[in-house]
Amino acid sequence: MKRKALILALEHYQTDYPEEGIFISRFRSLLCNFHNCYKRDLVTGHMTASAFIIDQKITSILLTHHKKLNRWLQPGGHADGMEDIRAVAFKEGSEETGLSSLTFHHNSIFDIDIHQIPAHAGVQAHFHYDIRFLLMADKNEPLQISDESHDLAWVPIDEITEMTRGNHSILRMTAKLRCLFPDIISKKSK
Repeated sequence: MKRKALILALEHYQTDYPEEGIFISRFRSLLCNFHNCYKRDLVTGHMTASAFIIDQKITSILLTHHKKLNRWLQPGGHADGMEDIRAVAFKEGSEETGLSSLTFHHNSIFDIDIHQIPAHAGVQAHFHYDIRFLLMADKNEPLQISDESHDLAWVPIDEITEMTRGNHSILRMTAKLRCLFPDIISKKSK
């Protein structure tokens, strides 16, 4: 999903979440006005992609304990010049978990978010314009912790709030998951 396809996908992106509606115009502005928005050298903000990974039985979400941010988050990272944002999400998901069983649940955007990253190691505070995709993986496959993480964990869906300390964007994605699989998740939550 390269720049033109991403702009088109954002134009057609449907959401029940008001913050995502606001994000759409900011994404479009970034993509249409900054040729270097896929590179970190755009210091005000740049494109990133995430993999929201669920197990095949839809009982757990794979989170990484991010070293720099010291928080449990979904795997993801910088585009670093790569304009196929879907491929970036897959690459980041694979590199940060070591999983070879990753597959996209569907090809469309699952979630969008714009969040500020605090200043760190000489890099000023900036925004990540994050496109998220829903992926699935085999929960039994061994995980490999990357040098960007302290840990990786399959977190049961009902424990996401506590594990992420109520991270709003992760809770939004979890709510979307509950809507996408209402029969499966509600039965497993009892």
